[in-house]
Amino acid sequence: MCGKIKVYLMETIVLEQKVKQLPPQARREVSDYVDFLLFKYRESQPVKPYAGCMKGTFLWMSDDFNEPLDDFKDYM
Repeated sequence: MCGKIKVYLMETIVLEQKVKQLPPQARREVSDYVDFLLFKYRESQPVKPYAGCMKGTFLWMSDDFNEPLDDFKDYM
């Protein structure tokens, strides 16, 4: 087994054992904190936009959105 994987597994086992010793309320706090950390570090990584990634984010758009603007009549 690779040394890094072995260390990771040992850290995971030790962490799991520590969490199991906590009362239920403290376990929920640990879970909330882990969720916070996952969100924090996920946000720090740049997200590459992809086709359709903004779908559903606009709640309302004017019915005449695609109509020509009056300001540009002189140029048309």
